[in-house]
Amino acid sequence: MGNRLTQIATRTGDDGTTGLGDGTRVAKDHLRVQAMGDVDELNSLLGLLLCEPLPDALRGLLVAVQHELFNLGGELSIPGYTLLKDEAVAALDDALAEHNAALPRLKEFILPAGTRSASIAHLGRTVARRAERAVVALANAAPGAVRSAPRQYLNRLSDLLFVLARVLNRANLDGLGGDDVYWRSPKLEASD
Repeated sequence: MGNRLTQIATRTGDDGTTGLGDGTRVAKDHLRVQAMGDVDELNSLLGLLLCEPLPDALRGLLVAVQHELFNLGGELSIPGYTLLKDEAVAALDDALAEHNAALPRLKEFILPAGTRSASIAHLGRTVARRAERAVVALANAAPGAVRSAPRQYLNRLSDLLFVLARVLNRANLDGLGGDDVYWRSPKLEASD
């Protein structure tokens, strides 16, 4: 890794550029910087989720995810460098299988609602999708600029956050949830 920051207000970005981990400078609206920012926002959102009451197993999982997102952001900041390992994607696949197996099948689309922790997880899901789109845009604009693991990781993480939102609603740690909040579709209303 490059030099660690020793001060925050460097003023080097006043011209609308920012430094990458390899020392190059790019415009702050560069696709790579946008992807890095979306990953950073996602990581910050998971930090917010970690402030909520959570089952210990989910807390440990989310802390591990935060570290992997930092690796992913670092990889994006250093073109050609690998920090996010393929095992990180496999770990999300395992977590998805484990937590999804304990949930009932969906009857209909669900709303991003329920408990506060579930709602934050849903928000994380949407930010993960945006980060994934930013990584895909970077890869499409510069073939070979991004390995497939970052895109796959964000895709799986979005799915996992959806599943964890359902888990958190059932955990009902704040007493405001207990189940998924289903969309009131004409199909469901007709069958009631």
